[in-house]
Amino acid sequence: MAHTPRQRLDTSVPHPARVWDYWLGGTENFAPDREVGDQITAVCPELPIIARAERQFIGRTVTLLAGELGVDQFLDIGTGIPTEGNTHLVAQKVNPAARVVYVDNDPLVLVHARALLDSTPQGATDYIDADLRNPDPILQAASDTLDFARPIGLMLVGVLDFVVDDTLAIDAVNALVAGLAPGSYLAIASSTPSEAMNKAADVWHAGGGAPIVLRSPERLARFFQGLELLDPGVVTLPEWRPDAATDYIGQQVCQYGGVGRKP
Repeated sequence: MAHTPRQRLDTSVPHPARVWDYWLGGTENFAPDREVGDQITAVCPELPIIARAERQFIGRTVTLLAGELGVDQFLDIGTGIPTEGNTHLVAQKVNPAARVVYVDNDPLVLVHARALLDSTPQGATDYIDADLRNPDPILQAASDTLDFARPIGLMLVGVLDFVVDDTLAIDAVNALVAGLAPGSYLAIASSTPSEAMNKAADVWHAGGGAPIVLRSPERLARFFQGLELLDPGVVTLPEWRPDAATDYIGQQVCQYGGVGRKP
């Protein structure tokens, strides 16, 4: 059952999960989200491509972890509004007994948590209303569903952008990884700077959205310190282990990612 949220739904300012939903063709968004979403794509037309490339990255990563690498537990922080290809749908397709805990601090996501909790009978899902910047409550609550004595796949896809201070972000990630068993994996996808992406960030901030940061691939690589980085390293998302269904191969998408293993 989803944990009780703080009531702070505000539809008068754009929210990243709702703008992302708009770019993915969803319906859980409001006029301010669509307005700033259109303003951003006017200066950075690739943003909807980034949204789709990120979704495909989740699919390839979770398929690899749940299949070949044998991970049957996932902690997905910053999940956003439920849509096609969420972590539990991918993981439980590979292994119906997979267990998934989602974490987000957007009350609109909680409204749709029922979709996130639609588990297979063999597996389990849970939703926690919490913030990446405060990892201890996440670990504590997630332990109701996940066994932290066994490997877990930690998914941080599109969420580190909103922790603008590098030290705070790295400390939070390190605290989460420290709570995982050896053989666990960390998957990260995050926005990187370019002329168009810098303009997009300016539009986002001008619209009153939560502050974001664009990190270079080199800055993103710091989050994997102490982990065994899987090939091909931290790369633009379409180049991370593409398969036959991967779009935008050969295109420089300003969303980079990678996966590391805890030794």
